Amino acid sequence: MKASVLFSSGKDSSLAALLMEPFFNIELVTINFGILPTYKFAKETANKLGFPFKVVRLEPNLIEEAAKMLIEDGYPKRAINFLHHTSLKVICSQPDTVVVADGIRRDDRVPMLTKEQIRSLEDTYNISYIQPLMGYGRSFVNILVKEHLKIVEGESDKIEKADYEVELRSFIRKQYNKGDSIVKSLFPKHIQSHVISRRYS
Repeated sequence: MKASVLFSSGKDSSLAALLMEPFFNIELVTINFGILPTYKFAKETANKLGFPFKVVRLEPNLIEEAAKMLIEDGYPKRAINFLHHTSLKVICSQPDTVVVADGIRRDDRVPMLTKEQIRSLEDTYNISYIQPLMGYGRSFVNILVKEHLKIVEGESDKIEKADYEVELRSFIRKQYNKGDSIVKSLFPKHIQSHVISRRYS
């Protein structure tokens, strides 16, 4: 059975795919809004992990809508949740999609779906939505990653990956013409990861 795993090339979505690998035919799916070619990083990582890869392209106006939410709120929670939920709906609506998964962990705050949103996805699109890392906290995820993946980590605006935040940051920089100052004021500092390859013993 095929499982579509929403993929950013970071450690969480990569680990989710590895955990599901014994039970499903994994396809990594990256969302791109046409702001930056971030899918190239994800494709490179997918090839090194040995999984099939697909790009789903969404309209740039979704990033514009998310940016308005972000500016209005002053922090990214609602904007990122909006992009994640929208992306999942599009993936769930793809032909022959049966199982959809992502790399959300137990202690994540963003993105995070409500139970109602999960039920709606499953009922509307007749799919199963899986969160393989939901039972794991950050510290144990890091233990598993250390055993199974080679990664690089750094501040979120310096790591090459294919998550929503990268394109959202770029759009805001250009749209509001204030460079990094507005981005730094809207996005809290946090560490992101990019997977280089599997770690073989």
